[in-house]
Amino acid sequence: MPSKSKSKTAKEEDWFEDLDKELEAKTQEILDHLGEADGKKLELNKALIADLWKIWKRFNKVNIHFAMDPSYTQFAHFEEDFPYGAWKWRSGFNLAMVDRVQLLDRTQEQGRVGDSLMITYPQDEAGTRLRAEFQYCEGEHYYKYSGWKRIFARHTLYDTAVDKVNMGTIHRMLKDIVAVWYESHLRKDRSLLLNHLKNKYPEVETFSQ
Repeated sequence: MPSKSKSKTAKEEDWFEDLDKELEAKTQEILDHLGEADGKKLELNKALIADLWKIWKRFNKVNIHFAMDPSYTQFAHFEEDFPYGAWKWRSGFNLAMVDRVQLLDRTQEQGRVGDSLMITYPQDEAGTRLRAEFQYCEGEHYYKYSGWKRIFARHTLYDTAVDKVNMGTIHRMLKDIVAVWYESHLRKDRSLLLNHLKNKYPEVETFSQ
């Protein structure tokens, strides 16, 4: 007849074996989900970086200078004249690892420096999301204990789970924003852009830096 101590040890081992199976199943479930998310991010980033590079070039043609993240020096190898010639993806550039795709206005006039269109991949309880936002500085404010700080507004343009992203909807949003952004530069009237954002994309967050 087995001793009580041996019986107790066997039950403990059975308990841990059951737990271990549950943890292994959960591990595989999460890894599979992350793998799917990374695959979707790679697909989305490939399209989005190419799209934003086209926008960068269009503004550059009229001497409106933007910075882009990731930089073209990271993702592109130019086969012809830079920047308007043919290019291909740079070897070793990992599209799935890109967590932010951004165009940043570098224009000094009218306080445009920092105006930016950015696409990020925040996480929530359900997994990875794609969020497109437009951020700009609204001015400065003096705080009694911290001094002068810049006040920023960030409008949400598009926000959904990566597996529900509709590129057609994103392209319509880009066309809408870029057309007004471009016109505001040609007319030298930044308020055209800011008023459009406030009227059409009212979901906004404000913060200071």
